[in-house]
Amino acid sequence: MHHILRLGAAVTVALLSLTAQAGIQQQLDELEPGATFELPSETVSPFAIRVQGATVACSPETLIDGGGEGNAVEIQAEGVTLRGCRIRNWGTDLNEMNAGVFIAREARGSTIENSDLQGAAFGIWLDATPDVTVRKNTIRGDATVRPNDRGNGIHLFNTTGALIEGNDIRETRDAIYIETSNGNEIRDNTMSDLRYGIHYMYSMDNLLEGNVTRGTRTGYALMQSKRLTVINNRSENDQNYGILMNFITQSVLRDNVVSGVSQGQTGGVSVSGAEGKAVFIYNSLYNTFEGNVFRDSGVGIHLTAGSEDNEVFSNAFINNQRQVKYVALRTQEWSKDGEGNFWSDYLGWDRNQDGIGDVSYEPNDNVDRLLWTYPEAKILMFSPAVDTLRWVQEAFPVVKSAGVSDSHPLMSPQKIVQPES
Repeated sequence: MHHILRLGAAVTVALLSLTAQAGIQQQLDELEPGATFELPSETVSPFAIRVQGATVACSPETLIDGGGEGNAVEIQAEGVTLRGCRIRNWGTDLNEMNAGVFIAREARGSTIENSDLQGAAFGIWLDATPDVTVRKNTIRGDATVRPNDRGNGIHLFNTTGALIEGNDIRETRDAIYIETSNGNEIRDNTMSDLRYGIHYMYSMDNLLEGNVTRGTRTGYALMQSKRLTVINNRSENDQNYGILMNFITQSVLRDNVVSGVSQGQTGGVSVSGAEGKAVFIYNSLYNTFEGNVFRDSGVGIHLTAGSEDNEVFSNAFINNQRQVKYVALRTQEWSKDGEGNFWSDYLGWDRNQDGIGDVSYEPNDNVDRLLWTYPEAKILMFSPAVDTLRWVQEAFPVVKSAGVSDSHPLMSPQKIVQPES
């Protein structure tokens, strides 16, 4: 009889919990449009917000517990605001798009702000939802899960008009993934310990401004997209690539700073071809690079696979082990209107003191081309034979390989590199 009483008490507590939760969902469903509702200072089960213009806020003691499956919060109406909530323990099924907050396509103009999410699957999923604002949230993945099995911090799918601003994202797969999403603004986010910080796929007319990545495998992966405006972002001590561009056209990269990119490893295996490149440009044309700083990395900039007809001027290439890696069929001129770039290893002179070098800067020669074409020849890189080849090439430049030429190199990076505040 004693055991029966104890079982009955447990059932009673469970029923009370279910009743309380049903009460919260019922209260949310009965809100007037535009009303504000504060969740109680306790652990709350998953719920949906279905009333237009409703604001749902949390007290510091509120915890939304997703119960280990599905979505913790679903937003299903226009103009909803979710504010100041701690969200944990939602589902882990990436195929089902399990998320801490799932914003349905009918939830136009909704806002998620000042919330704290931690879980292995997606943090916030925007499902073809226009005009959403996601700002000042903290999102953490699960560091015990293999990175490729985690969800992204914020995932935009077929989304337009979004503002993703001031979020702090760590240990997810990618911090912010933008897929077939046009006309969005990604501003002032901080991202670290990830595969990619920002990951664009098949998106157009996006603004990427003022973001910072640290310690990622690639800071900014820009792929198969057009008309991106990438300004005033930072990549600090990322691995493999600071900025990776793959099939990017008609885009502008201005006033970005990429520093300290080193060759990283994936699963203990070095990534082939990723010698720590500040910028890697693959099959990307008609882009403008202006006012950027690429420094202290293995390679300043690597162009390949038809990455020609890009404008590159007023940039600073400082203390990279190799400033440029480029093998192509025709020379690329990297200056505009009489202004080139600053190269920290430029050995030319400026006799008239106009700030422009009197001789062109050409970072690569025939020996470089030979070593890139036949990598096994690298064993001879510091041998007398290679030194002799370079001397002969300089003394008797009968045949020059196609490559980068800066006809107006800057003598100082002062106008490009601004002092840090």
